[in-house]
Amino acid sequence: MGNAEPRWEAPRLRRMSPEDVPEVMAVERAAYSGGWPATAFERELTGNGMARYIVLEEAGAGIAGFAGLWLMVDEAHVVTVAVLPEERRRGLGRLLVHGLVDLAIEHGMSVATLEVRESNQAARALYREYGFYEVGERKRYYSDNRENAVIMTTEELTGPAYQRRLEGLAAELRRRFPGIEFGELSGE
Repeated sequence: MGNAEPRWEAPRLRRMSPEDVPEVMAVERAAYSGGWPATAFERELTGNGMARYIVLEEAGAGIAGFAGLWLMVDEAHVVTVAVLPEERRRGLGRLLVHGLVDLAIEHGMSVATLEVRESNQAARALYREYGFYEVGERKRYYSDNRENAVIMTTEELTGPAYQRRLEGLAAELRRRFPGIEFGELSGE
């Protein structure tokens, strides 16, 4: 018999489906105060042709995070990234951001943009690792506390410098999460 090592399964990124909404809502409620209602996610998935959402599943544990973007002409606009609070600081947000960038590239987007709370230093640092840089701010953007938003954007996603950055980040994630797969998230 011997001591068999338990098989570790890498987290899995996949397109969000309407069936995921109850589990996604649980993540949303845990991650954010004043998050979106379930009907907003349902509308995004079924009625917004620009919207693309992904989930991050952990083997045997369900959905630990989700993220979404809108495809606007040639720009991918990141609308949300959320990870269960008890799962933070493990690299799952990094996996989601990587998945969004891959998705943007799959759809032929030139750049990615987003707004992030001025006080969210951890998210801003993560986005900087993915080549987002600060280009402005939106005063009193967030309705819950009137906090300013920092506007961030990337350089050309398919440019050689950005592709080198993305390859290096993918290699780092593959070391951290053996067996993780990227790409083919468009589902189309």
